[in-house]
Amino acid sequence: MKTINDDASAQDLDPQSDHSSDYLLTSNPQPRRPRGFAAAAANPAGKGKKEREKEKERTKLRERHRRAITSRILAGLRQYGNFPLPARADMNDVLAALARDAGWVVEADGTTYRQCPPPSHVGSFAARSVESQLSGGSLRPCSVKETLGNQPPALRIDECLSPASIDSVVIAERDSKNEKYTSASPVNVVHCLEADQLIHDIHSGVHENDFTCTPYVPVYSKLPAGIINKFCQLIDPEGIRQELIHLKSLNMDGVIVDCWWGIVEGWNPQKYVWSGYRDLFSIIREFKLKLQVVMAFHECGGNGSSDALIALPQWVLDMGKDNPDIFFTDREGRRNTECLSWGIDKERVLKGRTGIEVYFDMMRSFRTEFDDLFAEGLISAVEIGLGASGELKYPSFSERMGWRYPGIGEFQCYDKYLQHSLRMAAKLRGHSFWARGPDNAGHYNSMPHETGFFCERGDYDNYYGRFFLHWYSQTLIDHADNVLSLASLAFEDTKLVVKVPAVYWWYKTPSHAAELTAGYHNPTNQDGYSPVFEILRKHSVTMKFVCVGFHLSNQEANESLIDPEGLSWQVLNSAWDRGLVTAGENAPLCYDREGYKRLVEMAKPSNDPDRRHFSFFVVQQPSMLQGNVCLSELDFFVKSMHGEMTGAI
Repeated sequence: MKTINDDASAQDLDPQSDHSSDYLLTSNPQPRRPRGFAAAAANPAGKGKKEREKEKERTKLRERHRRAITSRILAGLRQYGNFPLPARADMNDVLAALARDAGWVVEADGTTYRQCPPPSHVGSFAARSVESQLSGGSLRPCSVKETLGNQPPALRIDECLSPASIDSVVIAERDSKNEKYTSASPVNVVHCLEADQLIHDIHSGVHENDFTCTPYVPVYSKLPAGIINKFCQLIDPEGIRQELIHLKSLNMDGVIVDCWWGIVEGWNPQKYVWSGYRDLFSIIREFKLKLQVVMAFHECGGNGSSDALIALPQWVLDMGKDNPDIFFTDREGRRNTECLSWGIDKERVLKGRTGIEVYFDMMRSFRTEFDDLFAEGLISAVEIGLGASGELKYPSFSERMGWRYPGIGEFQCYDKYLQHSLRMAAKLRGHSFWARGPDNAGHYNSMPHETGFFCERGDYDNYYGRFFLHWYSQTLIDHADNVLSLASLAFEDTKLVVKVPAVYWWYKTPSHAAELTAGYHNPTNQDGYSPVFEILRKHSVTMKFVCVGFHLSNQEANESLIDPEGLSWQVLNSAWDRGLVTAGENAPLCYDREGYKRLVEMAKPSNDPDRRHFSFFVVQQPSMLQGNVCLSELDFFVKSMHGEMTGAI
């Protein structure tokens, strides 16, 4: 029997279908006895069990119908009412949005009141707070306090009132006074715990970006990828020293160094060369900077993200010529050599080793080689690369395959190993014909509305679509679980970090198409990040989120329905709610003063009542020696992160 989460979506409910009879109650006081009534009466236990099963099915249908109505209400308010509802809105959010639209102020704790007296009652109506947590519960009598003079009593709603009871209480109070309340102008919702609380509009001037006396957030700078060549030799030691002198002058806390699998084990399996990294770490030690290293099991520069091109190990590429299914594959059969397919995590196809054994051997070699640096505390954390670009995601947005922003990308599950996994999952579910990828999901540069799978009420939300997307995202989760289990063994007592991508385009569409192809089952009616964060919490991992600080034009926002603020709000709050330690890293773009302010506000949101903030922040930027970095802006950013700077300067 399927659970509620496996139920059909709104389009699966047809009022004219046979199920609709379950909603009808007969008015005949003496119904006809069906055939077999005497036999059923002789077996009351069997009849009772059958009735309970039927009632369960009716309950499911009623719940399905209720959820479908709720989903349509929320979709309509977002699309046509321009209500700023969170991605996971509930009835509290809907009620708060409607109250604000009517001119009320709704604070974070549910306190609700008029911003100012209505125009027709100026001087006679005392604005009072309507205190309610909107947390559900039964209706209780409201307490009314008399106001001074001849002012009407203010309505006070007990904080255990249910949302469904609020309207009746307010209407009853209004009717008893025979008053008409005119709507005040909409108010600024800076007090609401929504996306704008986390990513505050820099131009509003409410908080004036005063970062003095805010929490200290350490800042790390990521060193360029090309400082070590393919023979694991440090190319320019003096240039590195000059770079570190600049970073030290800016009061940076430390640096991030990528340890590339394609360099360290580049020529022969299980033959590791660390000499260039040893020289680099010795120089970093001279400057007394903290060090975080990245176990980079992916390709560098394949998507134009870096000037350096560092491929996977040559022996792996040679094996791929004989067995190309070790790489991720799209629907057209094109292979992506950016990283290994997760389908071989437990397949012995790499010279007798599985994928996760290959990762573990490199991590164990690093831990053994640099045991002295771990002992003295120079290496403060290790980031584990789990997918394309070192992020936990499928390589669905590959520029070499023709993808361009804001395309939805393509599913990467057509190598024979992942296809075998899909067949096994479909067989276990009892629907072997589901062992296929969707054939109407478009191509890399499609828009959601152009496809039958991702469009509104598309196949992504039918029985097959939910099955496939659950399997696709579960493969990502299982990969993270498997690799992090071995990483915890290799780096015992060392802080581990995992980078989560910011797939913010098409976030305002019901399907969240780009997130789906990246491996996050996060449509409007489901939270796709919480299962991932449960695994990160299991292994005590720090979640590092890619932060978008640059300003997006209205045209760009309208064309691809992007919402980086809403995505950031969802991801960070989901991580914080599960007790995860969080960190940030900027997208590799140039930033001005306003962009840096946005990053600081995201790192330590000023409106967060729990004072939550990042544990550290990583700055990606060009080399200081290239002259493309504005030192004054970067200095402002570091001081703001350290709580030493006001944004007004």
